[in-house]
Amino acid sequence: MPLQIGDVAPDFEADTTQGVIRFHDWIGDSWCVLFSHPKDFTPVCTTELGYMARIKPEFDRRNVKIIGLSVDPVDNHARWAEDIRETQGAAPNYPMIGDPDLAISKLYGMLPASTDGTSEGRTPADNQTVRNVFVIGPDKKVKLVLVYPMTTGRNFDEVLRVIDSLQLTAGHKVATPVNWKQGEDVIIAGSVSDEEARKIYPQGWKAPKPYIRIVPQPRT
Repeated sequence: MPLQIGDVAPDFEADTTQGVIRFHDWIGDSWCVLFSHPKDFTPVCTTELGYMARIKPEFDRRNVKIIGLSVDPVDNHARWAEDIRETQGAAPNYPMIGDPDLAISKLYGMLPASTDGTSEGRTPADNQTVRNVFVIGPDKKVKLVLVYPMTTGRNFDEVLRVIDSLQLTAGHKVATPVNWKQGEDVIIAGSVSDEEARKIYPQGWKAPKPYIRIVPQPRT
């Protein structure tokens, strides 16, 4: 079954370009972005891996760890990294998981559990469903799942925006409206009664409708 928001992200042990990890231990008290790839040496993924390397400081600033996954062995990842550095200006500066036995791809519902064999001989088209983004919280629960087709590069600026919202709303009883960006007004969560809201926001709020209660973004 595909993972859903609120599920505990499955734990696993795997070889990566930075050594063997136990996933939950590696996350620790941080947030995590796990993003997967159907095959090494694929063009769209090459651009994504380079971009993530360049913006890694933005994830670091938010206490978010980045980890990639591709169904090929780690040795292939190391060779791919040189191509990424050459063409994108930056090589992955975060671990890349090798999943040649397809175990993690199946564990996360990206490939059917009945899939036989290894990555050997499989094509990107065979693995086209292995293009997911999972945002995982410090509680090890899935907070966001994005699935992209092979022909469309992922928007990791949007992932950062969502993380800003997730981290804000985890600490305050608010929700963020359409296209919200850091510093903009937010909406008091529907689970908060007007009585409780008056205690939190004694200055009041704007309400174009009773169920839309708009306030400035709380200070974190």
